[in-house]
Amino acid sequence: MIKTCIIGASGYTGAELAALVHSHNKFELAALYVSTHSADAGKSLGDIHPQFFNSIDLPLQPIDESNLSALSNRFDLIFLATPHEASHKWMNELCGKKAVIMDLSGAFRIKNKNKFAAYYGFEHHADKLLAQAVYGLADWHQEQISSANLVAVPGCYPTASLTALKPLQQNALIDATHFPIINAISGVSGAGRKAALNSSFTEVSLQAYGVLRHRHQPEIADYLGTDVIFTPHLGNFKRGILATITVKTAANVTEQQITQAYQQAYQGNPIVRLRNNWPKIDDVVGTPYCDLFWKLDEKTGYLVVTSAIDNLLKGAASQAMQCANLRFGFESHMGLVN
Repeated sequence: MIKTCIIGASGYTGAELAALVHSHNKFELAALYVSTHSADAGKSLGDIHPQFFNSIDLPLQPIDESNLSALSNRFDLIFLATPHEASHKWMNELCGKKAVIMDLSGAFRIKNKNKFAAYYGFEHHADKLLAQAVYGLADWHQEQISSANLVAVPGCYPTASLTALKPLQQNALIDATHFPIINAISGVSGAGRKAALNSSFTEVSLQAYGVLRHRHQPEIADYLGTDVIFTPHLGNFKRGILATITVKTAANVTEQQITQAYQQAYQGNPIVRLRNNWPKIDDVVGTPYCDLFWKLDEKTGYLVVTSAIDNLLKGAASQAMQCANLRFGFESHMGLVN
């Protein structure tokens, strides 16, 4: 068994990770940690998330920041479901020991330090680790993930967007003179468990936010290989992401070429489902799937693609689990789908 712990286990993503690791027959959920001054310290996961009351009885232990190296030598695998600043601060102590690190924060996704500082609001000082980190887009970077000791698990919006766009980009089906336009809506759980007025369920209607400055925009552009216009929206529902993407295709691209690109990219992949109709969030909530559907207007060359995921699972916890499976030599979907 692969001895595993989760740091930041009391949040929505951390709790989903705990459930996935607990039910996996190759990984042992050995410990759960929260920040030193967390109000959740000492409680059980079931006290915070009652759906796990009778299944996961591990206590939420306060992390000892002075002893991170020893912690990393105790475990085979550590998931960090922590704020960007915490992952950045702790990574030098955690890396280079026994444990493989799966970081679900944004601290090691963007390779350009100037771009990182502009979008994340603080300077990056872990140059060597930043260079070593592998981007954990599990359905595309399998080979790199399989040998990585630090995996930067993608953001939820980039996962939905890149899964939809990469087959087109890889097959040169996108008109390089037109940026793909991504409009994506997320449920309020994407803002995390900490209470805030602007993400309170009773305050949220449906609105755009982070327009032309959201930190996921450079992440999408970097790993797609072209600039995009990305506009996120916050919706009045708990979880899920629906991304509707408009693409100007290259000259003379046909529907058949587009279909072949998606089929070749995701053939035999049980996680990415190529649908026969427009997906909706209810189709994917509570699952590890990404559902895709598209339609081309051959007269104008404009293509519309819809991508639907659960932001806490495929957009975070279950993709991290895919990465862990790949890193330890298992099928990507093991423990996620039958």
